[in-house]
Amino acid sequence: MEDLGWALRDAGIEEFDMSSLARAEYSADASLYRVPPAAIVRPRDLDEVAAVVKVAEETKTPITPRGAGTSIAGNAVGKGIILDFTKHFARVLDIDPRAGTATVQPGVVLDSLQAAAAPHGLRFGPDPSTHNRCTIGGMLGNNACGSRALGYGRTADNVVSIELLSGTGRSITAMRGMDPAGSPTLAALSDLVRENLATLRTQFGRFRRQVSGYSLEHLLPENGFNLAKALVGTEGTLGIVTEATLNLVERPTDSVLVVLGYPDMPAAADAVPALLPHNPVAMEGLDARIVDVVQERKGAGRVPKLPKGKGWLMVELAGRRMEELSALAARMVREAGALDSMIVTDPREAAALWRIREDGSGLSARSMENRPAHAGWEDSAVPPEQLGDYLREFEELLKEFDLTSMPYGHFGDGCVHARIDFPLDRTGGPARFREYLFEAAKLVARHGGSMSGEHGDGRARGELLPMMYSPDVIGLFGAVKGIFDPLDLMNPGVIVRPRPVHADIRVAEAKPVTRKLGLRFAHDHGDFSEAVHRCTGVGKCRADTTASGGVMCPSYLATGEEKDSTRGRARILQEMVNGSIVGNGWRSPEVRDALDLCLSCKGCASDCPTGVDMAAYKAEALHQAYRHRPRPATHYSLGWLPRWARLASKTPKLANGALGNRGLAAIAKFFGGIDKRRDLPQFTEQTFRAWYAENRTGNSRVDGQSPVLLWVDTFTNYFQPEVAVTALRFLESLGFAVHIPEKPVCCGLTWISTGQLSTARRMIRRSMRELDPFVRLGVPIVGLEPSCTAVFRSDAAELLRGTKKMPLERVEEIAGSTYTLAELLRKFRPQWTPPDLSGTEVVAQPHCHQHAVLGWQADEELLKRSGAQVRSVGGCCGLAGNFGVERGHYDVSVKVAENALLPAVREAGEAVVLADGFSCRTQLDQLADRRALHMVELLTREAD
Repeated sequence: MEDLGWALRDAGIEEFDMSSLARAEYSADASLYRVPPAAIVRPRDLDEVAAVVKVAEETKTPITPRGAGTSIAGNAVGKGIILDFTKHFARVLDIDPRAGTATVQPGVVLDSLQAAAAPHGLRFGPDPSTHNRCTIGGMLGNNACGSRALGYGRTADNVVSIELLSGTGRSITAMRGMDPAGSPTLAALSDLVRENLATLRTQFGRFRRQVSGYSLEHLLPENGFNLAKALVGTEGTLGIVTEATLNLVERPTDSVLVVLGYPDMPAAADAVPALLPHNPVAMEGLDARIVDVVQERKGAGRVPKLPKGKGWLMVELAGRRMEELSALAARMVREAGALDSMIVTDPREAAALWRIREDGSGLSARSMENRPAHAGWEDSAVPPEQLGDYLREFEELLKEFDLTSMPYGHFGDGCVHARIDFPLDRTGGPARFREYLFEAAKLVARHGGSMSGEHGDGRARGELLPMMYSPDVIGLFGAVKGIFDPLDLMNPGVIVRPRPVHADIRVAEAKPVTRKLGLRFAHDHGDFSEAVHRCTGVGKCRADTTASGGVMCPSYLATGEEKDSTRGRARILQEMVNGSIVGNGWRSPEVRDALDLCLSCKGCASDCPTGVDMAAYKAEALHQAYRHRPRPATHYSLGWLPRWARLASKTPKLANGALGNRGLAAIAKFFGGIDKRRDLPQFTEQTFRAWYAENRTGNSRVDGQSPVLLWVDTFTNYFQPEVAVTALRFLESLGFAVHIPEKPVCCGLTWISTGQLSTARRMIRRSMRELDPFVRLGVPIVGLEPSCTAVFRSDAAELLRGTKKMPLERVEEIAGSTYTLAELLRKFRPQWTPPDLSGTEVVAQPHCHQHAVLGWQADEELLKRSGAQVRSVGGCCGLAGNFGVERGHYDVSVKVAENALLPAVREAGEAVVLADGFSCRTQLDQLADRRALHMVELLTREAD
């Protein structure tokens, strides 16, 4: 490895990384496979790409091109050099509206291309579910398709030309109708085609989704010797794509979604051939098991209602006239033979239905029994007329192997997606996995199908290719590889001379981590290793989903570095568990560096399709790393904030005076690990509890009124007690008898976020004992600070293992009795009419923890009922409790705020800014000079 580093440096490669941190980040993609690389290179230009190929040739080092790493076949990992094109090769070079083409670099994200084409009324046809993070280079490598490939074709069907740097170092402009004369590579390829015409005409291109292997049918004379199309789907095994020109299609002005319900999914598949003549652009199959898991894990209230049935077809018709589409949809329903149906013309309603399909693809990574489900047999395809019978036999094969799955897929093309709960973490699991794959391959071959319908072969299916192709074809693949890459340096072990399907499996190499954990990891069978291996690498954390209300992953959006994505951090923790790259366990510098910029926002807990909770993993890692050891200064200054606030409340003027003095404040910030650019919040001169003792003790117990316990958290009590005072008066005005706990109740959040879990456990146990008598009497608890309320709803049960005095059932009942203000009103005052806020513009920043744990639906409903015009801002405010205050985090904190929140507030003008979170309000005050309101302040503002 040292020689490789010197060679790269001597070749003038500036951005390469051979650190254990980077090697761990790129050791896996979205597949089952783990292959640590030797180096990661981010080439800046074509000369550097060529230089890397030359270094690889001289050092005999393999090269694997990589985009977003969202491949699930294991074709974006390799033991040599990983070429990451997402940083410097990510430009849309040209949009030609007249020709209807786009010229792009391989690192361009599909959604970026769509955004560039949209002003011209154009789009790129194929649209995988990973459209907001997958790259064009990856789509070219895998011959990606997506839901609408039925109408627009595969990636190969939309390619005009490709710029390729072959394994021999030659630059090739690949297109249709190339003249082989003058090019040794093309001449050899042309001779190979001429010698094998019969084989090419009979074994290739048998149906649309025959993606496995090389698509050599495009090289036939009748197909114009189209090398560009033939290169699509070669998975980086023949060379490196450095540029591509693609065909665009007209963006339809109207679309209709037809949802058809059937008794089961095979019955839905049986209906497909009769519906294809209606020329839909998409026809997706959806199984009841997928819908059930989406409802369970996303919340039934968030999932739109489907027609009756246990299997559904989602059929999209697109065109330029809605009247024609509606008539066609009605005709399709009459001919579909479905149990039930619905025709959807509202784009928002259709988008919500499509989200069931998109969410299901990630959520299916956990079985209904909450076991990991894997992508080893993920996207087989058969001719559509064979699909129903294939699905029935597929289910029988699963039963034979005692496995479960939640299939769905692109039924119009006969493509089936299925993650299966292979027992890879058990003795004999990999061997059983291998046995199943070979039986499944035989089943597909019997139905004339393809091992892969859109994701490529990679390490997952390369060894299975002889099941669907003759020895002559396998030989052809090797011959083509030899022409383009005679040294076998381009992504070796994939397609040609493939690695065994059960080699290099990531999960099988992981060891359980169950002893002396600070958190229970109840949803992962008490195993930290299983928890971090929830991350399958789908990479949603790399996408900017703030426009749709998403939160994950704010630090990645600020830095663009893989290590700062949820996936990158998960990879580091997986390697820590494995122990081969990341040594020294919890205290390793790689773990520290990967977790440093995690805001503990919990966005991933709800936004990650597989349920990764990096905030919990970070808390556990900090707990383990610093247990019985000195901690960073911020763990004492900010982690112990409730203690310092309690002390400051005894002499608030003195405390504020000291913190307001520039010199003393600078000293406090330096020793407290606080960034010097941060203003320290002022303590209130009278806490809420002090105000309550003076003004309200004994005045809130009124006969006939509904009792409610107002839980006033540390931040509200010591910094903004006016929010609690307003809340108390507001609740009383609605007929509630408001109580507060006799003793202060702390959720321990600051201790949790700094990994001081033993102290946090004591805090929460003490608080639970204080709240339990009220809950036993049926008194609901209302919290004002979303982050603290979320602790009681989620983290408390993870921290408390249960005792005789406080069993887990009591903790869970307290959690179920804890509400936000909007939730309390929805449940206990459903007939209450909110104040008329018609004409009031509101820019709302839902707190990240509320988004992830509590949900903001009740707040949104309340605001809509009031008549307010609401714009909800996605993303994180960037302060995130102690994160944005800590030294070294300020710049990232500001960048996070600039991603969505600050631009929205600037655009809002004089609109009301709503933020229930103390951190959010503080960030807005310091960075935007805006006073944000709490919900209760907005609801009472008119009355004031």
